[in-house]
Amino acid sequence: MAIKATTILSVRRGNEVALGGDGQVTLGDTIVKADARKIRRLGEKGEVICGFAGSAADAFALMERFEAKLKSSSGNIRKAAVDLAKAWRTDRVLRRLESLLAIVDAETSLILSGAGDVIEPADGLIGIGSGGPYARSAATALLRHTDLPAAEIVRQALTVASEICIYTNNQITVEVLKL
Repeated sequence: MAIKATTILSVRRGNEVALGGDGQVTLGDTIVKADARKIRRLGEKGEVICGFAGSAADAFALMERFEAKLKSSSGNIRKAAVDLAKAWRTDRVLRRLESLLAIVDAETSLILSGAGDVIEPADGLIGIGSGGPYARSAATALLRHTDLPAAEIVRQALTVASEICIYTNNQITVEVLKL
């Protein structure tokens, strides 16, 4: 699924995981909002961070369903993600939703795809949305060649993506979980 809407990036380093996103909302080839917030804290104590790329309405519907699954799984994001993926594949309405979710907690980083797939990147890096590959590449280089903390890597990598991807801007929001 080619999402041309945003950039979401997550990085794990040291004792933190950071998830960030840009603020641009695009309708076709027009920017309609520059400061949208595409990152949300979930869970009883905000111990899960979720970001979305794709249709905002679809993403909010999926985040609500994920949050319900998170509650019923006692905060286990893997179980909640798998339960949502099962529903995604079998529900006629969910199958039409066009969105990707990036979900992180203290231990796990996951991508929920528009096809209902649950993907756990081996390196803990997540880059989704139209600028995701650019941000992920920049984050990889920063991880290899700097000692910057995760939150700063996310900010810098998203800034790089905003300079390349026309669907990404530099109005960046970053949330951090201490591990």
